Amino acid sequence: MTTAAAPSAVPAPLEALVRHFTDLREGTHAGHADRPSKQTAFGEAAELLDAPARQVLAEFDTHLLLGTGTIRATGLRRDQYGGHFAAWLLTWPEQRRAGITALTLHAHYGAGFHHPHLRGATVAEWPLNVFTPAQAAELVPTFRAIVAADLHNLVFQRDWRIVPALRDHGHHPHPDQPTTTAADAAAPTPNEVQPR
Repeated sequence: MTTAAAPSAVPAPLEALVRHFTDLREGTHAGHADRPSKQTAFGEAAELLDAPARQVLAEFDTHLLLGTGTIRATGLRRDQYGGHFAAWLLTWPEQRRAGITALTLHAHYGAGFHHPHLRGATVAEWPLNVFTPAQAAELVPTFRAIVAADLHNLVFQRDWRIVPALRDHGHHPHPDQPTTTAADAAAPTPNEVQPR
């Protein structure tokens, strides 16, 4: 005789997708059908995202940028097309010198959108349906994924030297390893093509 396995809890990202798809099915967001109420819900979601967004950017700053970064948040803003957004940015000296975009977590509710989304600077569109602090905290792994993908894309736009942890002596596998290695000297310049 076989027994059915006990149902397991739905993983948070899948539950968020269900909320998102339910919005599409029902024509609502956070239980609201009208645009002003949806915008209010988005503003509340942006507030809930602040702490986890700062946490993730601080992790990247500490471990990969070696504390050289600066975190900035825009707060809730209106975009030029009548939508709304809130963004959290992490800049650092190498990124600014390279003339590339900051690592970014961008929550937006576009004027023509049915409901809000998340994206990075170079990574686009995650569903955004956040209505409680617990749901905002569940996005920490997603934020990590967005920022990791952004950093990967930024490295591809220039090269690995924009990440201090990859070239500074404090993060080499052996303490007696020199700061400049043969790999550093042979590494492609920012204008040379790199495989992904």
